[in-house]
Amino acid sequence: IGEPAIHNGADDNASGVAALIQLAKFYNQSRYNSYNYIFIAFSGEEKGLLGSNAYVKKTDQELNSFNCMINLDMVGRLDTANTLQIYGTGTSPSWNDLIDTNNIYGFNIKKSKSGTGPSDHTTFYLQDIPVLHFFTGAHEDYHKPSDDAEKINYQGIIKIIHFIQNIINDLHDAPT
Repeated sequence: IGEPAIHNGADDNASGVAALIQLAKFYNQSRYNSYNYIFIAFSGEEKGLLGSNAYVKKTDQELNSFNCMINLDMVGRLDTANTLQIYGTGTSPSWNDLIDTNNIYGFNIKKSKSGTGPSDHTTFYLQDIPVLHFFTGAHEDYHKPSDDAEKINYQGIIKIIHFIQNIINDLHDAPT
């Protein structure tokens, strides 16, 4: 296991949290701010989706009122081939068209239909809520002290945020 060391987690988890905060800021200031969005960062994912499971079990919200769940987990290492993995594309008949139409950023998208996987979207999918999980891929710094800020592709995160904004905006015209 090695000597104890600080794990900054610049990609896992900070990149997703940073993207979440930017999306929340955008929607708070946009013409879409009258819609009901919930922006949540969960903890305990690696120990069994503890945070998302606790939320789903204890929320005051009716789960059938959720249109979808969008998960941003490790979106900070967009590679030179612009590879963006999107899981959950089979959980709503709207996803593929929304993804394809809004890919104006040249992403090399790798789609997976499954709504389950080792991240918080699984909890929502198991409650029959359509999900999308955005992920730029595993790397040699995963869960290591070397997952530092200088290795983040900041321009890539900005492109991913705009891509997700476009998808969310279009959801108002094409419900899941």
